[in-house]
Amino acid sequence: MANKEHTIAHYLHLANSSSGRGKLKIYIGMSAGVGKTFRMLQEAHSMLRNGVNVQIGYVETHGRAETQALAEGLPSIPRRQVFYKGKMLEEMDIDSILLLNPEWVIVDELAHTNIPGARNEKRWQDVAELLKAGINVISAVNIQHIESINQQVKEITGIEVQERIPDSMLQMADEVVNIDLTADELIARLKEGKIYDQSKVETALKNFFQAEKILQLRELALKEVATQVERKVEIAIPRGRQMRHEVFLACISTNDEVSRKVIRKTARLASYYHGNWYVLYVQAPRENAARINLAAQRHLINNLKLATELGAEVIQVRDARVAQAIIHTAIDKRVTTVCIGKPHISLFRIILRTNLFNQLLKTLSSNDIDLIILS
Repeated sequence: MANKEHTIAHYLHLANSSSGRGKLKIYIGMSAGVGKTFRMLQEAHSMLRNGVNVQIGYVETHGRAETQALAEGLPSIPRRQVFYKGKMLEEMDIDSILLLNPEWVIVDELAHTNIPGARNEKRWQDVAELLKAGINVISAVNIQHIESINQQVKEITGIEVQERIPDSMLQMADEVVNIDLTADELIARLKEGKIYDQSKVETALKNFFQAEKILQLRELALKEVATQVERKVEIAIPRGRQMRHEVFLACISTNDEVSRKVIRKTARLASYYHGNWYVLYVQAPRENAARINLAAQRHLINNLKLATELGAEVIQVRDARVAQAIIHTAIDKRVTTVCIGKPHISLFRIILRTNLFNQLLKTLSSNDIDLIILS
């Protein structure tokens, strides 16, 4: 694992280490057949008409007539032929691309594993070298090949995808574009023989190409592209001119049942709005270790563990001034929404008893922070 991480870091460093690095544009889709390669070739034709030096480094048409027709008329760098396990195979010739040094190169199948003995183990590593050399690259990948969501894809499809690219490759891209179809449109393309040969259609319909699986993969693809757009906005646009990005703060107490509900509901809100979130436990003097019973301590520990498992960052502070602790944390973490349990929980009673609830509301309001009281 250490060697693998070192290799990834090495290639990403290569791609990022020069001010003259080429640009990277990635087309992403929920599955094979949505039209990523077709769209890349369309873009290449448009570039060619406008006098741009664009070449095909490697395109996989999968025998699709429309895609093959579109590839015709585009300048292409000959593939390297390799004899492997009794067969003559073709790979992208990275040495020739570097030598010819086109302005743009089309490189399909970003997650592809190269034939043993090749210059690099993975095609994304080839792309990193091209970028380092100042060559701009347009590439494509399916959502199931992204490293961090490999387990989610396995749960959806029942298949563990072996060929994967590091998330950092997407983060490095100057543009990430989603090629989207509805489940019905994709299945219709499959039945029409536009994705696989007709002999494979029935098997595909019984396995990967089921509407509920496609819908979930589509959601993953849309979320991934949204994340990349968000990251680009944060880099390119001054904070004061950016749209508001939701950050949630769940305030909990030692009340086990209510706190678990607050944590779970805040987790769902954060997931829905694709936002970061925190869980805050303010330990008032009456809740120190000497005064709180063991059962309450155990419940608190379990709830904090649950929050971590659901993706929250846990914050624990000791402060008799609960409202001020909430305000300070909300401002410090750039929180947009504070979530709190309904009034019978001890945290809320403390706030009311210290007559600081109005101060809490006024301060949150003046900082454009919403307050949600969860049932």
